[in-house]
Amino acid sequence: MAKNYIRFDWAIKKLLRNKANFKVLEGLIESLLNKKMTIKNILESEGNKQEEEDKSNRVDLLCEDEAGDIFLFEIQTESETAFHQRMLYGTSKIITEYISSGQGYDMVRKVYSINIIYFQFGNSKDYVFHGKTEFRGLHDNSEILEATPFQKKKFSIENVSDIYPEYYIIKANDFDRWSVNSLDQWIYVLSNSEIPDNATAPGLKEAREVLDYDKLSAEEKASYYRHIKNNLVSRDNIDTAHEEGRAEGREEGRMEERLRNVKIMKEKGYPIHEIAEISGLSISDIESI
Repeated sequence: MAKNYIRFDWAIKKLLRNKANFKVLEGLIESLLNKKMTIKNILESEGNKQEEEDKSNRVDLLCEDEAGDIFLFEIQTESETAFHQRMLYGTSKIITEYISSGQGYDMVRKVYSINIIYFQFGNSKDYVFHGKTEFRGLHDNSEILEATPFQKKKFSIENVSDIYPEYYIIKANDFDRWSVNSLDQWIYVLSNSEIPDNATAPGLKEAREVLDYDKLSAEEKASYYRHIKNNLVSRDNIDTAHEEGRAEGREEGRMEERLRNVKIMKEKGYPIHEIAEISGLSISDIESI
């Protein structure tokens, strides 16, 4: 039986906020940016006026690279229609929160927004997207606005765009290609909750321990099952909204999705009665799948 690992979108809300488990997130960041980072702190405190749902869907990191430069990272696992707007909101919020203690604007550091999505993303074929703000000449579109000599020295940048946030979108659904590439290995793990024996990407060695389902407490397992159940309900609702007015095949599509999830849970060794509670199917139906 394959090793049972928990889904990353739940782990990032719970286990990966623990300082002892930072190596996992550091490995993901290094694989994405090809740059080593050390997580110094998770930017959450009583002073952060965040709603409970806001907290559960994002984790804000204060990181330092090998040169000692400070970077702010926002990692989100979104499943809503307006997730582009949420990305913009998130980067704006993390910047204002970081300088809210009276620091000057020159203390604003680079922000990277890493967004891991578990839903269909238009008709795109690629599975990783990168976006940044560039300033180009209105009359000569090939000219990119450079920073002043003072800015280059003070902020270690070349172009003005280097100051502004950069966005990454990782499509973590239906990715089944394993390779020697570290980022592809990470996306495979994000998508399948499996860590093959030949995994070499940074952070995956630590992830074997951190994401081990069998090491969860009874309380954590209950929370995890609620998360899986809520995801199934949410997907059903999204599918219904997307296919409104197209009755033909709607129920069949939702049932196929439910059956796929049941098969995955059975392969990973979830107890039958728990699968029944999560999926809404009877025990006899689950045993026959």
